This record gives sequence, structure tokens and C-alpha cells, in this order.
Amino acid sequence: MTTTTTTTTTTTPRINTTKGSRGTTRNDGFQVVTSEKSLGYNLPQRVGRKLWLPMFAMALMGWTAGLILAITEAGTDRANVDDLQTLGHLVPAFMFVGFLGVFSAITFAVARILGEFRKGGGEVQEAAGSPVQTLKMLTTAKIMLGLMMMGMMIMGAGIITNFVAAGSFDGTTAADIVSSAQYGAIGSALRRLGTVTYLVGITFGLATISEVIRFQATRIREVAASNGHRHEA
Repeated sequence: MTTTTTTTTTTTPRINTTKGSRGTTRNDGFQVVTSEKSLGYNLPQRVGRKLWLPMFAMALMGWTAGLILAITEAGTDRANVDDLQTLGHLVPAFMFVGFLGVFSAITFAVARILGEFRKGGGEVQEAAGSPVQTLKMLTTAKIMLGLMMMGMMIMGAGIITNFVAAGSFDGTTAADIVSSAQYGAIGSALRRLGTVTYLVGITFGLATISEVIRFQATRIREVAASNGHRHEA
């Protein structure tokens, strides 16, 4: 009597990679670094973890100071041109200190979220006994960081312009009033340009999160398949 034994083999999807000067590129286009252990947070993500809360606190303090100054301005005698002109520069300056803080906090929070994906995704792969593939920093993430720095400098220049004007003009002459208004217009333009730059950078940050989630979902399916779990499409 002959006994026939049937062996079932689970086929793991093959992921082709091509090594180049810019790292390892998978056949699905993701650029990764392969290691035995999770690589943890990169430098921008470590900075984001530390600074998002202080920047948010700065935003709250800036808005609080701006609100107090705005209330003071509302109660100032309309004939007191000197104080009105000074407050007219200080109110937007402090309010935009708040906006600078909150936009920076959002950007750092995005970096922090990306760090959790990077570190946590690596730890999951490591725990499963699979090679750890870590997504290299995406171009959209680099653009986000660049635009954040540009936005901070541009908005900061506008804020400084208002502070300078607040301490330079007293409204005693027509020329003084005109110069103060010119500084106000320049400061306003710089603050708004900085705001736009920040918001575009945050948009690139959200696009980065979307791409990282797509990679993580793909990688989790690969790790599950390599451990004998089939994914039904």
C-alpha cells in the first residue's frame, strides 16, 4: 500500500529592487533603505517631536498679546495719534507671531506623524522577522521643510517690519503718517506671502502622509504574505 503526501507551498510575492546611487528602488517605484532593525526617527522628525508643542504655546501667547493690544487700541482716544499708530502696528505683529507659531506647529506635527509611521512600520517588520524596508525621505517632504523655512523667514520679516514701524513713528507730521502707512503695507504684504508659503508647504506635508500610508499598506501585505497569509483582492 502506497501513501501519497501532498505538500502545499505558499508563494510569496517577489519584490524586485534596483540599487542605484540614490538608494534602493522597488519595482513599484518606492525608494527604500533595507536594514535588519527599525531605523527610528530621522532628524526632522526628532525636531518635530520636540518643537511642535513649544511652537503651539508661542502661538497662544502671540494671540493673547494681540487680543489684549486690540482691546487697548479699541479704547484709546481717537485724538491720540501716536498711540493709535503704534498699536496699529503692534496688533498685527503679535497676531502673526501667533500664526507663525501655529503654522510651524502644524508642520512639525506632520513631521512627527511621519516619524511614527517610519519608526512603527519598521518595528512591525522587525517583529515579523522580515527585512525592514524604510521609505527614504520623499521629495514632497523636502519641499514641505523648505517652504516652512521660507514661510518663517518671510512672515518673520513682515512681523519685524511692523515692530520697527511701531517704534519709529509718532504720527506728529504728515510725512511721518505716510511713512508709517508704507511700513504697514510692506509688513502686511510680507505676512500674507509668508502665510501662503506656509499653507502650500503644509499641503505638501499632507501629500507626503498619503504616500507614506500607501507604502505602509503595501509593505504590510508583503510581510503578511511572507508569513503565509494570503491577501484576497
